Amino acid sequence: MIPVMLDPARLRIGLIGRGDLALKRLAWFRSLDAEPEVFTDAPDGGLAAGAGGNIHTQLPPAEELAQFDLLWIADLDAKAAASLAGAARRAKVLVNVEDDLAHCDFHTPAVVRRGRLVLAAGTGGASPAVAAAVRARLEVEFPVRWADVLEDIAAARTRLRDAGAAPSEVAADARARLAAAKLI
Repeated sequence: MIPVMLDPARLRIGLIGRGDLALKRLAWFRSLDAEPEVFTDAPDGGLAAGAGGNIHTQLPPAEELAQFDLLWIADLDAKAAASLAGAARRAKVLVNVEDDLAHCDFHTPAVVRRGRLVLAAGTGGASPAVAAAVRARLEVEFPVRWADVLEDIAAARTRLRDAGAAPSEVAADARARLAAAKLI
């Protein structure tokens, strides 16, 4: 696995699905400040309400998949999911089919967010339950106050860099601020 952090503001993200798992994935996106374009041919109350005006009430035709950079598929029958995943791959779109490793180009990690600090745990699809257990531990080990401390460090970093500080000085300042906040 190659862990990366992607800026959702720079990507076009699609979510295709039905039901609770698609709604759960939509909530996950929102927690990360991402707004996927949602497609469903079964717009129940929860998914339709959750997607707001950003919903298409049909599954996308294969030729429309090329517009996306990343695509998640959730709660579709195996045949429909495989067909859409295949079309996405042919269009050079990275795809994840929930709980179907054979059709995943990437895996969705369990995430803890503390402001701009994003911590992710993944198992390459081996066990989402293990990733969730690691996430629970990270939530304890990295309390919410990390968000405020990170903002202080980011502002200090900007000031120091603008003043011509060396990278080693900027890093030392960050470590000192973490130590002062008793986070390391």
